[in-house]
Amino acid sequence: MDFKIIDAHMHFSAIEAFRSAATDAVVEYSRAGYLKEREDAGIDAGVCMGLSESTPFSFPDTNAVTPMAADLTENKPPDMFTCLGINPHKLDDAVIKNIRDRIKTDPTVVGFKVYAGYYHYYVHDPVYSPVYALAAEHGLTVSIHTGVTYSERGIMEYSHPLTADRLAVQYRDTQFLLCHMGNPWIMDACETAYKNRNVFLDISGLVEGNAAQIDYVENQPLLMQHYTTGLLYLNNYKKVLFGTDWPIVPMKRYVDFCKKNIPEHAWGDVFRGNAIKVYKLPLV
Repeated sequence: MDFKIIDAHMHFSAIEAFRSAATDAVVEYSRAGYLKEREDAGIDAGVCMGLSESTPFSFPDTNAVTPMAADLTENKPPDMFTCLGINPHKLDDAVIKNIRDRIKTDPTVVGFKVYAGYYHYYVHDPVYSPVYALAAEHGLTVSIHTGVTYSERGIMEYSHPLTADRLAVQYRDTQFLLCHMGNPWIMDACETAYKNRNVFLDISGLVEGNAAQIDYVENQPLLMQHYTTGLLYLNNYKKVLFGTDWPIVPMKRYVDFCKKNIPEHAWGDVFRGNAIKVYKLPLV
């Protein structure tokens, strides 16, 4: 590829579960580790999904402050943009005002992240209405966790990608992005994006672990077909964004894995162009 990649879904928050995941993935979960992995993988920018917890290993934490942001280190890496994480238990008027002020003063804010399944609310629950109103007001994209939750406290009934269909119909002028392509409900996520002009997908987090674990999945034709069948059904690579879900995988190895699922003619869109358009990034 003759272009730099944008990692449209990664993490940079002081979450203990991420530190454990980084150990499993054999990556260094630090500012220096992030920048080195990014350089090695040919990535020049990232969209961080904000997350926080009030006590170690408490996520999904009902006491987490909203908005949840990138707080792994005080000095955030360059060209790192943020989807502010939303805790639906902390959305009173003062919090909404705080979020609005943050959007106005922080040019790196490009969207919101709703952790469906982790928090036990459907994405179309009225509790999120003020967030969607802010998204519409400021032209921000709402990213939604879909599919399996990596916490036993999550309830997957709330993270099924079909729940976003009603949301997309209710808010036709707001862009939504289904994270992890709804895995394992790949076809349902792809159908939701196929039906709704305002729904996009990212392919982050399809595999978790180190290079050997990615090798295992890559050498299982039925597992690889699980991913490619949905993408072939969608048949619109303008709606697909690359992301790693770092630190749960080593970046460079995950780039190579995703190339196997995306035809080369679409690499420019999936690995860079779509992220710039969907998140309105000030990049070329």
